[in-house]
Amino acid sequence: MKREKILIIEDEPDILEMITYNLEREGFAVTSTANGEEGLLRAKREGPRLVLLDLMLPGMDGIEVCRRMRSDPVTSSIAVIMLTAKGEESDVVLGLGIGADDYITKPFSPKVLVARVKAVMRRGTVSDEAQPGDIIKRGVLVIDLTRHEAQIGGEPLALTPTEFKLLHFLASYPGRVFPRDHLISRVIGEDVIVLSRNIDVHIRSLRKKLGDHRDLIETVRGVGYRFQDVRS
Repeated sequence: MKREKILIIEDEPDILEMITYNLEREGFAVTSTANGEEGLLRAKREGPRLVLLDLMLPGMDGIEVCRRMRSDPVTSSIAVIMLTAKGEESDVVLGLGIGADDYITKPFSPKVLVARVKAVMRRGTVSDEAQPGDIIKRGVLVIDLTRHEAQIGGEPLALTPTEFKLLHFLASYPGRVFPRDHLISRVIGEDVIVLSRNIDVHIRSLRKKLGDHRDLIETVRGVGYRFQDVRS
């Protein structure tokens, strides 16, 4: 069975060793670097399923690495979990706002790390229930679940795994309102502790990518979000 590849970009040797040991024990193929510039090059070259990215790196920091990954079609769909010693909500929002799928604050336990990695990877995995031709059409939006692709007006959307799963879930139930906590449970995962505001950040990023069709996702004040009930 092919092992999923994970790239770690982390400059603290002790943390790198701990992460590598625990992920390899779970069966992942792990590579690493302590440098942001090198990490960006390796992400392009190796095409990992997920990148664990330290926020504070020498030279190019994690924020810039993530920003460049999301702006490059070669790396835009790679899942990213940011690692940082900073635990303030503003830092969480910043990381998610530039396209990170999740955020882990140091220090963290190996159990938490593995749970978060698996949760993020599940967001980018086609469901066992998906069948060839399993396509959702909502007006100008087309979502192909089996190919993990979304298009708006015929143009492909460069979505993170979390954004794709969030869009697919909302579009699957047009007109239905979902509270933030429900979206966290269904999209982020019940085994992951996150801020409710994280969903708002993902929605904001998703709307930005939808461009002129951003209103397909509506905010229901005091409740949550819903996808417009549009005809195919």
